[in-house]
Amino acid sequence: MTKNTQKITPKKMQDILYKLFLKYKFSKEKAQLMANVHTESTLLGVHSHGINRVPLFIEYVKKGIIKIDAEAEKVESFGSIERWDGHFGSGVVNASKCANRAVELAKLNGMGMVALRNTNHWMRGGTYGRQIADADCISIIFTNTQPNMPAWGGKYSRIGNNPFVVSIPRKEGHVVLDMSISQFAFGKINNYKLRGEKLPFVGGWDSNDQLSNDPEEILLKERGLPIGYWKGSALSIILDMLATLLSAGDSTYRVGLNEYETGVSQVFLCIYPEVFNDKELQEKLINEIIDYTHDVEPMNPGDKTYYPGEQSSKTKTKNLKEGISVNNSVWEKIVELSE
Repeated sequence: MTKNTQKITPKKMQDILYKLFLKYKFSKEKAQLMANVHTESTLLGVHSHGINRVPLFIEYVKKGIIKIDAEAEKVESFGSIERWDGHFGSGVVNASKCANRAVELAKLNGMGMVALRNTNHWMRGGTYGRQIADADCISIIFTNTQPNMPAWGGKYSRIGNNPFVVSIPRKEGHVVLDMSISQFAFGKINNYKLRGEKLPFVGGWDSNDQLSNDPEEILLKERGLPIGYWKGSALSIILDMLATLLSAGDSTYRVGLNEYETGVSQVFLCIYPEVFNDKELQEKLINEIIDYTHDVEPMNPGDKTYYPGEQSSKTKTKNLKEGISVNNSVWEKIVELSE
């Protein structure tokens, strides 16, 4: 813990956030869900999409960008595939509802998909991957965003860092991949800025069109670096195309026409592995892959390999025991907003 941070218990964080969301006229059910999601994300170490994102969320509520009483509803059905409209409600509430519906469809049909349009930022995408894994299903989930990365070879941002999530249920701990298509999520870049630190690797372009690890420079024009350079650029474009086509919603281009990021499109694809009737074999195969990945000499002493979601689970255990380290200015702002 540094002089710029303080320790908060998960219970205290949930209580303050619940009080805050109630103050801004969300129903008790929605306020509790959002408080739980923001707290859980912070417990897992993802402050950028947990506690640190709350003040911006409240600003969006104040501006009417996020509609307090709106909620996602089904608008079209094609068997195991459905289209839903989020009506610009809370991204957390909408995503949770659509993830649950994708699970229902998968358990009825083996596979199910919900494509959602006109929604808002879902905060941490891994929330819904874990939610689906808790229901014993596999998930493939993604969203588009506002333009915040140049397509490879371009000078200005034309593509989004379009977060991509894959989750697999597992007795010993779910496998949950949650990654943006930028080298660093912008929330994480802002975390480094709050701490006054440089990024460990280059993460975007500065105002002189040079690759940089300076978070302030990168945030000035929001030009993130795609993972894998041209490969990440192509993946971002494909995910945007799929989210837009499947939901009949807005693309990154159209989201970028708004003054603020809103009206994004998302996809929740769910597979129910119980249909194969070989659950023990599935568990054996997944554990075999994990054991093989773990069983390797590290390049650097003290290092080790991890499967997706393993480190965040360790962070949660640590934070439950010791309390969550939170930036002072962020926490003071949230407490002030709640009073």
